Amino acid sequence: MALRRRTMGLSTTVLVMAFLLSGAASMERQAYFNKTGDLPCEFVNSEEISLADLVVFWQHEKKMVLYELYRGQEKPQNVNAIYKNRTSLDQYNLTLRLHNVQIKDKGLYQCFIHHFKESQGMIPIHQKDINLSVLANFSQPEIMLISNRTENSNINMTCSSVQGYPKPKKMYFLLKTINSTYEYDADMKIIQDDDTGLYNVSISLSFLVFPETNTSIFCVLQPESTQIQLLSQPYNIDAKPPQPPLPARDNVLLTALPVLFIACAILVLFMTLTKRKKKKPGPSHECEVIRAEGEESEQANERVENRTPERSNEAQCVVNISKTDPDLGAGMPSKEISSGVREEKHGRGIQEPF
Repeated sequence: MALRRRTMGLSTTVLVMAFLLSGAASMERQAYFNKTGDLPCEFVNSEEISLADLVVFWQHEKKMVLYELYRGQEKPQNVNAIYKNRTSLDQYNLTLRLHNVQIKDKGLYQCFIHHFKESQGMIPIHQKDINLSVLANFSQPEIMLISNRTENSNINMTCSSVQGYPKPKKMYFLLKTINSTYEYDADMKIIQDDDTGLYNVSISLSFLVFPETNTSIFCVLQPESTQIQLLSQPYNIDAKPPQPPLPARDNVLLTALPVLFIACAILVLFMTLTKRKKKKPGPSHECEVIRAEGEESEQANERVENRTPERSNEAQCVVNISKTDPDLGAGMPSKEISSGVREEKHGRGIQEPF
């Protein structure tokens, strides 16, 4: 009889171990940073055991208890301080919800279920391992221009994306024109935040653009395969308008020579006219002035008789005319000239010697 009981106990233990091993396969679950992650226990209660007869708890691979339900009663005093007030249980399917997930929450979790019997104590009936991974979506990549296009049409750019997890696989620039697409890889700079564990990534690159073609530049971030590829807003570069060809040097010279010649001719003509305007009035004009002065002086008092006679201004003018303009003197009869002098003398009251 004792042998029979030992055999039955051994067979029961083997069945329980086989059952536990069959349900101990690890399950992969994902949760997003600062969101809620589910840790399902996947217990099938075929015998419809009451929660009052079950002991359910979860623990981290480091043996830290997340949650405990002892015969229908929560035991918060047994929960590790890291997980306090961060868990809740769906008692219908025994799925544990972990709130405000952090990067450090990633890892292996285990769900244990025991059937409590008064005569036998706690009998393990279920175990489930859940491997939790944590994700954080990177921000949309942002392109920034470091320096403007250089003479050789090179352009310097940087692209950055922040607050993501895990490390991205790849980050690169994509240059598109109307006829082609070019991919430019660059070394990715990675910085991890000590508090949150999130990553900030960036790349910088100098590459050639084509000035005669409209170009759009994108920055592409390739995270883990489970995450969506991220694309930046395009940075557009408009094509430069074509420059007209410069005229040949010979053509420029031939065009400039006639212009210079005309300018010189105009300058010479202007200087000639200016000199003529500045020329002083001739002798005839001076004589007219002298004659007018002579008529006014006729009314003056007679000169003192004994004084030496002076040559009249008019006569002097005639003499000056004859000196300065021989043609004018030659054309005037000598008789008229002498009579004019004689009349002037009589007008002045000077006696002519016999």
